Amino acid sequence: MEKVIYGARHVMGKRNGALHLNVMLYHGSEESRGEPLSLEWYRKAFPKLTKLTRLLKDVDLVDGRLVNINDGSIIVNGRAEHKMVAFKSLARVFVGSPLVQQTLWSNVVAWAGGRGCDPFVCFSKPREREPLVVKSMSVVGSILNITAQQRQTVRVKICPQVTQHRIWTGTLEEILNGLKCELEVVDYLCPSKGTRIGQQIVSSCLKFLADTSISYDDDSASWMRLSTAKITDSSGLRKWEDLLEMFNDLIDCLKNDRELLLYVTKLEVMKEGLSQIKDVLVDRSIGFKEVRHQESLVQKKLSKTLGHSSQCLFTLLLYYLYGHVRDIEVDLSGGLYSISDKSLCLCMGRIVTSDEETMIWSGVKQLDKALGLFKFVWETAGMEGVLQLQGHIWCVGAESRTLTYRGSTFFVHGIHV
Repeated sequence: MEKVIYGARHVMGKRNGALHLNVMLYHGSEESRGEPLSLEWYRKAFPKLTKLTRLLKDVDLVDGRLVNINDGSIIVNGRAEHKMVAFKSLARVFVGSPLVQQTLWSNVVAWAGGRGCDPFVCFSKPREREPLVVKSMSVVGSILNITAQQRQTVRVKICPQVTQHRIWTGTLEEILNGLKCELEVVDYLCPSKGTRIGQQIVSSCLKFLADTSISYDDDSASWMRLSTAKITDSSGLRKWEDLLEMFNDLIDCLKNDRELLLYVTKLEVMKEGLSQIKDVLVDRSIGFKEVRHQESLVQKKLSKTLGHSSQCLFTLLLYYLYGHVRDIEVDLSGGLYSISDKSLCLCMGRIVTSDEETMIWSGVKQLDKALGLFKFVWETAGMEGVLQLQGHIWCVGAESRTLTYRGSTFFVHGIHV
């Protein structure tokens, strides 16, 4: 097994080409068609689940990457990814088993009774146990049952916040810096002309963004911020179109590399915003007020053109809320459940490979990001009623317990037969 030391991370494993996920997707069998599985089926399948749990101990799937929770290292290993897909798929079926459902019901009843709420059945239907990738505002809006008018309200309210110049450039830098790290690893394990060219383009993109930053001291009066030497030749001026062209070249260079698909996808997403501001100048040879005007143009154009369903707008929102840009993945999509006349509860679930504290809290924090995003949109849309958040974490052999994190309730459930 190869190991690459990169910064504080260890990237382990050997890349062995395209990963063929031809595992049996258990939840795609008769269980997903509504046909109940026998208790004997669960008893026979349980050893397979426990074996996968042992093999994947201390490993979790975070933002689309296998991560060793103990040290934060990213694991690059096709076989481990294959096993994780099988583990999550099989565990979803067990969440629907009569024994696990009975335990879940008991825990929810106890929670609801302590708050004077009506108990509710969650994760009982196969569709509620399906994975969910939260990658656009449309996904959020459909789960929260937000109307078209309310979606427009959300767009109008969040656009001025998430299109601020520092959020816009910060989002681009986050994507490019992540891609830069990934390219260095890929080039080490499997060097090619494409990865080397990609590294050069990424460096040029980051330099472009560095040139857009203001080096002025914000405490000094605006009239004291003098212009540097003016560029008289218009050919020396740069526009956001230059970065757009570099993004196109970068995508063409890397589009066939499966390992870089997540980043190439985000480059494609951000092209929407770049195409809207391509004619805006990026000139730091002018005075402070002129620079602010350029930044204001960027914000106005993005606010006007990015629609509610825009993945570019959603990516900016993720960076605004959490400082990262990867789509949020949920193992069990759950849904909205009524708990009183004026209150609803949003439940989502996660499956982890051990009940150790580090692993459980990693799952809690991942779920909290997803739930927090939905609540932010709920409140921004001005939805009626109180939305409570509830996360559910499942692990083989875990003891049932309840945790509280940032005001939300999280249940830990065991998977047993």
